[in-house]
Amino acid sequence: MSRAVVLGGTGLIGRATARRLLAAGWEVTVVGRDASRMSEDVAVAGGRFVAADRGEPGRVAVALGAGADLVVDCLCFTAEHARDLLPLLDDVGSTVMISSKAVYVDAAGNHVNSAAAPAFDGPIRESQPTMAPREDLDYRTRDGYGANKVAAERVLLDSGRPVTVLRPSKVHGEGATEPGEWVFVKRVLDRREVLLLSRGGRGVDHPSAAGNIAALIATAANDPGRRVLNCADPDAPDALDISRTIARYLGHRWEEVLLDDQAPAGLGLHHWDRIPGIRLDMTAAGRLGYRPSGDYATTVTAELDWLVSSAGRNTSQSPGFDHEYFAPMVNYAAEDDYLATR
Repeated sequence: MSRAVVLGGTGLIGRATARRLLAAGWEVTVVGRDASRMSEDVAVAGGRFVAADRGEPGRVAVALGAGADLVVDCLCFTAEHARDLLPLLDDVGSTVMISSKAVYVDAAGNHVNSAAAPAFDGPIRESQPTMAPREDLDYRTRDGYGANKVAAERVLLDSGRPVTVLRPSKVHGEGATEPGEWVFVKRVLDRREVLLLSRGGRGVDHPSAAGNIAALIATAANDPGRRVLNCADPDAPDALDISRTIARYLGHRWEEVLLDDQAPAGLGLHHWDRIPGIRLDMTAAGRLGYRPSGDYATTVTAELDWLVSSAGRNTSQSPGFDHEYFAPMVNYAAEDDYLATR
C-alpha cells in the first residue's frame, strides 16, 4: 500500500488531500498541531494523526518514519521551511509543495498583493515571471508572501529531488478560514432582497477548489517529477456568475444592482473583485493527465452546505469567521442608504 504524509493535513487543502488519497487506497498520516482539528471523516476512513509543529523537524521526522511514497507540504512558506524539509526527503518517492499564484508578476512587476493591480496578458502560464526570491521579509506581509514562496520553491526545485510545486489561485472548500462565498451566503440567510456588485460583477479571480487541488496532487504523486504546475478550477466564473450560482443553490432570489465606476466607493465589495481578471492556464496539468473533480458550481456545494450549517440563526456570530475581514463586504447600512437614493 502506498503511504502519504500530509504536513498541515488539518487545513483546507490538507483535509481534501487526505480524503482523496484515502479513497484511492493510500495509507495517510496527517500531521498537525491540534488533534481536535482532525476531520472525523478522515479518521473514520483510516487517516492517522501525528502531532507536530512545523518548527520541530524532529517531530516531523517521527511522522515520516522509515519513509513515504509521497509527502505533501501545505505549510512551506519560506526558504528556511524548505531547507528544514530537505533532509527528511531521502526516503520519499515524491514531494508536492503548495505554493501560490501570488508569486507571479506582470510586465510592470505588479503582483496580486501589490498596491497596483496586476494586468496579465491572458491566462497565466507557469513560465510567467515571478517575484524575486526574498528571505529578509516577513512572509505574512503583502510584499513578503509571494517573495518567500518563490525562495521556498527554488530551494526544493534546486535540490534535484522529484518535487512538484503547485500554484493554486483563490482556494475554496469546506472549512476555509476566509470563505469568500460567505459574502453571498450571509445575504441569503439574512434574506436580503437586493444584491449590489461593484464594477458590474465583472471581477474574476480564478477559483481553485480544494478537491481539485487534491486531484492534481494525486496525479502528480503517480508520476513523480520536478515541475511547477498551476492549479485552478476548469472554469473561471466572474463575481456575477458566482453570486448567481450561490443564490440558485440556496433557493434565493434577489434584485441585482450592477454598480458602475460612478457608484460610491466601498459598495458591492466581494472576494473576486479583480479587474483585469486573473486566470490560470491549466494546460500543463492536463498534459500530465490531471482531470478535475468538477467545475466551480459542482465543487462549491459542500462549502455552501457547511456555511449554512455553521451560521445557525445568528449570521453575525458564525464560529471561526473573521468578521472584521468581511465587514466592508456586508455593510448593509451603507447599501440601504444608497438604495434609498435610487
